[in-house]
Amino acid sequence: MHHLVERMKQSDIRALARAITMLENDHPEKLDMLSDVFASKKHARYVGITGSPGAGKSSLVNRLISHIRHEGKTVAIIAVDPTSPFSGGALLGDRVRMNEHFTDDGVYIRSMATRGSLGGLARATKDAVRICDAYGFDVVIVETVGVGQSELDIMKIVDTTALVLTPNSGDVLQIFKAGIMEIADLFVINKADLDGVGKLKGLLKELVMMTSRDEQITPIIKTITTENKGIDKLWEKINAHHEYLYGTEAGQSRRKRQQTLEVYELIREEIWREVKAFAENKAVDINADDDPYRRAQEILNDWKQEGGG
Repeated sequence: MHHLVERMKQSDIRALARAITMLENDHPEKLDMLSDVFASKKHARYVGITGSPGAGKSSLVNRLISHIRHEGKTVAIIAVDPTSPFSGGALLGDRVRMNEHFTDDGVYIRSMATRGSLGGLARATKDAVRICDAYGFDVVIVETVGVGQSELDIMKIVDTTALVLTPNSGDVLQIFKAGIMEIADLFVINKADLDGVGKLKGLLKELVMMTSRDEQITPIIKTITTENKGIDKLWEKINAHHEYLYGTEAGQSRRKRQQTLEVYELIREEIWREVKAFAENKAVDINADDDPYRRAQEILNDWKQEGGG
């Protein structure tokens, strides 16, 4: 077993941090370590919080952490931030809203940069969630940057996705067009003390009827984080969805589809890594006016002829 996984079993928080850093740096030992991590998983609840900037996601997560901790459960938070164009690191502005939990041994907060990922989420995020699970956290929350279409990738990472909206934000139809409504397992109307809550809830109910995937009707929860209202209901619905996923045939079928997609994604990434290394070793020269389709096929054919495919 990988030495970092062994140390995590001894509740070594530094080993946890180093394991996640290994993912971000694409260390050669990464896959071997992750196989040991997968074998050590403890079936934590994986929860995603997503929504448009300004919807109050970080404040909501902060309240949710407190509620979960009051139940005696431990929490890990993976906060996926936009990558700084200068340093390549994560922008940590929203993390200050969780500062009251920094000294709590039962809470682990890690910011991860998207590193230019087109999906808005680093590939390492899924693996980081599993590492936190193997370490022993009861709940792992992924808070995403909230940039529209790219948030569709969150469904590949977590079991339960909560989409956070606010009244009068004017972004509901745009989000619907982007397809994000279809991946939400829970709708959270945050800042529910503002005008327009009834209108927004009515619109969401109509959209739920249009996009319902199965017999599971997507719940709509109203929260006011400044008054700590609705957090208990949100946690209740998160737990109910977890029971649906792990206790029903429809839920098992969905988890199987998600696992299948992940396997294919890992295969694609490894093939890409090998082809890229092959092209670099062969010093393949691609000119600005080359036909990209033909050049891609030529490189793939050369790779296969040398035993790559």
